[in-house]
Amino acid sequence: MTPRGAARRAIVLDAARQIEDQLAGRGAAVPDAVLDPSGARPGRAPDLVVVGEGARPDGRGHWAWPDLEAVLEVVPAAGPHGGFAERLRRYAGHGVPVCVVVDPAEGVCTVHSEPRPAGAYHLAERIPFGEDLPVQLPGLTLVVATGGFPREPA
Repeated sequence: MTPRGAARRAIVLDAARQIEDQLAGRGAAVPDAVLDPSGARPGRAPDLVVVGEGARPDGRGHWAWPDLEAVLEVVPAAGPHGGFAERLRRYAGHGVPVCVVVDPAEGVCTVHSEPRPAGAYHLAERIPFGEDLPVQLPGLTLVVATGGFPREPA
């Protein structure tokens, strides 16, 4: 088991490295990206976002919602996960095509796809740690190996 917080950091760094390698310049994996707050309540930055080719933050360092191709969030081991329901609604409502929620206490990733304007994802697929995690982007499927993702005590 990995201490709280260390698992999140390790998962984000591992996923970012794998995604960057596969993107090969066709976009970027950006940890802790600050999103444009227009049209939404400001919130904390997602753990990791995948932005399309040519996407750049604005002059204040904010990323535009249409530039996001995927979001990855790691849920905390302690406390309620209620905040993640709000984030999922926010991402879906802004049309983020894919949102991956990683739960290191349970050892599972949930891939949410097909966002609806009402703020929900139509599909959700659970992938246990140890299996490959497919992330379908426009014109490209990323495959993130989860076998090295650390578990976190519940």
